[in-house]
Amino acid sequence: MDGTPRVLILTASYGAGHNAVAAALEAALRAAGARTRVVDHFRELVHPRFDRWTRRLYSAVLCGAPALWDLAYRLGDRMAASSPLAFDVPRLGRTKLAQLLDAEPPDCVVCTHPTPAGALADLRARGRRVPPFAVVFSDFAAHRQWIAPAADAHYVPAAAIARGVVARGAPESSVVVTGIPVRAEFAEPLERTAARARLGLDPQRPVVLAMAGAVGGVGRLAVVTRVLRELSVSLQAVVVTGADAALAARLRRRVGGDPRIRVVGYADNVRQLMAAADVLVTKAGGVSLAEALAAELPIVCFGSLRGHEARNERFVVECGAALAARSPAELGRTLRAALGNPDLVARLREGIRAVRRPHAARDVADHLLRLAAGARATASAA
Repeated sequence: MDGTPRVLILTASYGAGHNAVAAALEAALRAAGARTRVVDHFRELVHPRFDRWTRRLYSAVLCGAPALWDLAYRLGDRMAASSPLAFDVPRLGRTKLAQLLDAEPPDCVVCTHPTPAGALADLRARGRRVPPFAVVFSDFAAHRQWIAPAADAHYVPAAAIARGVVARGAPESSVVVTGIPVRAEFAEPLERTAARARLGLDPQRPVVLAMAGAVGGVGRLAVVTRVLRELSVSLQAVVVTGADAALAARLRRRVGGDPRIRVVGYADNVRQLMAAADVLVTKAGGVSLAEALAAELPIVCFGSLRGHEARNERFVVECGAALAARSPAELGRTLRAALGNPDLVARLREGIRAVRRPHAARDVADHLLRLAAGARATASAA
């Protein structure tokens, strides 16, 4: 056995946030000299069909029955993962996970979704030898289903969230404030004028960036685009629809020849777009917010989903790092204020600086590797 630490990353494909956090962690761990393996817990350790069907159900409920999703989210926050009402869901995949741990024993495990953490806790409770394992949060919320009291670490976005995690049952010694891991490029400063030049944007007029996560159709980008067209403000806008090519085509038709608004589909240069922008309009996905905070970009939340995104939105607004709009008319007023009131923007940036953690992935990786080194030392002494 060589001295290279081995880290298993367990993720899930419900939305894009869990996998985005996993990718950021994998890059940070490899940069720190670790050997990593990323496993989709539901697809690889439960069953591919279960993964496919439940992801479809998740999307259908999230978009088609948001009140039902909100109810389920609230109930989950009142119920411990060990509750009989959870129908053993928090332990799904434990059999194949045990086999994986035996076949490719890691020095530590990090979970970007709560279910694998529950499976690991169950294996440990049954007397199985389980390496140190941790949960890394991808939302600005202390939700009970994300808390695994047996976990060796809970990596949380902010001190206020840490207090809620402890109040819901996590040992205080296991809670580490790191931020939500984002790609390393978000820790690097980019000059706005240079970013605009590379994107072909006017260096003089303000830029509004509009996004709605990896699948733009989940948000309200059509409404945002209409509001941008109707604003009597000299601006330029970039609307990113993500993987939703049909939405991109539809919005391009609606925009027509308006030179102020550019509609793009999937974008792999989000860091550059954020550097060029004066304000971001987005639904409140945890990773999207973490990226904007890292980039010190003022945020207007609009079209946030109920449940986890509503909690994310509340957190950043209460921290003074973002504004929120509930209607198209309010969105228009909020954008006019954000683009025309330097004092407001200065207050937002002050709030952002208080909670941004651009080095979260590196900090989580460093702590994980210390856990791994401790486990190795204990095993060698035994």
